[in-house]
Amino acid sequence: MAKKGTKFRYTDEELDEFKQLIEEKLALAKDQLSFYKSQLTELAENEQSKVKGLDDGVTSSANEQTSSLAARTQKYIQHLQNALLRIENKVYGVCRETGKLISKERLKAVPHATLSIEAKQKR
Repeated sequence: MAKKGTKFRYTDEELDEFKQLIEEKLALAKDQLSFYKSQLTELAENEQSKVKGLDDGVTSSANEQTSSLAARTQKYIQHLQNALLRIENKVYGVCRETGKLISKERLKAVPHATLSIEAKQKR
């Protein structure tokens, strides 16, 4: 039996606050992804219009780095979208291993977290 005052989930008001935070981060991440995609397009266009030479290695490296950043950002966007689904289902902020609430501080720093610090340290 749970102790009196133990919370099993965040209130609707708290979930609304987290939703707003996540939506702001999601918008920024989508802007960042759009930037990376435009950079990749620009790199591809420049690659086609120039003569092969010494810059090929630099261009290839920049292309790989930008592709990696775009992939990371896409993955981050997916994590944030999943967090919004958890808010919708009112299970946001509940550690998937311990079943306890993840601290607000952790969720503000890592809004897509699904593990509490306690569970993360056990891994």
